[in-house]
Amino acid sequence: MNLKELVLKNRSYRRFDQTKKIEMKLLREWVDLARKTPSGTNRQPLKYALISGKAKAAELFDTLKWAGYLPEWDGPAEGERPTAYVVLVHDKSIMPALIGDQGIPVQTILLAATEAGYGGCILGAIDRPKIAELIQLPEQMEVLWVIALGVPAEEIHMTEVGFDGDIKYYRDEKTVHYVPKRSLAEITISEFE
Repeated sequence: MNLKELVLKNRSYRRFDQTKKIEMKLLREWVDLARKTPSGTNRQPLKYALISGKAKAAELFDTLKWAGYLPEWDGPAEGERPTAYVVLVHDKSIMPALIGDQGIPVQTILLAATEAGYGGCILGAIDRPKIAELIQLPEQMEVLWVIALGVPAEEIHMTEVGFDGDIKYYRDEKTVHYVPKRSLAEITISEFE
């Protein structure tokens, strides 16, 4: 897959084939790739907790909220849950305030997962104190994001934002997931040649 194909295939998957495990070896490879991405002032304050075991994954699952625009949906049912997670952590002893490093390694992990036939979802509606306790974080570290990972078990389509401007994702009666995207013309504020 080239970069364009990877980006277009990398969606926010929220349902997975829970029978297909992700091995810890793969998580380590993806995080090793992420650690080599740029870091503001090269301080490298980000750390990672890797989870691929069933028991710990089940505990972590209970700390997550899944789809704000789908209030009637409580998240993936048993059999559709992620089989692995990467918890992104900020080590404040290295750098008290982040400059903006978070998105680069998260996207790197997701693109690596996509290339390997997996998918994921970045979760920010999470119970950070419970997760910190669950992964036994030292006091100088804080939970930033959780990346849920697995073999995708849902169909996702991008659509154009309609005339009403509604950007909320939705599902049809067959649970196909649709994600409206703003047009290139709408997001381009100027061009200079």
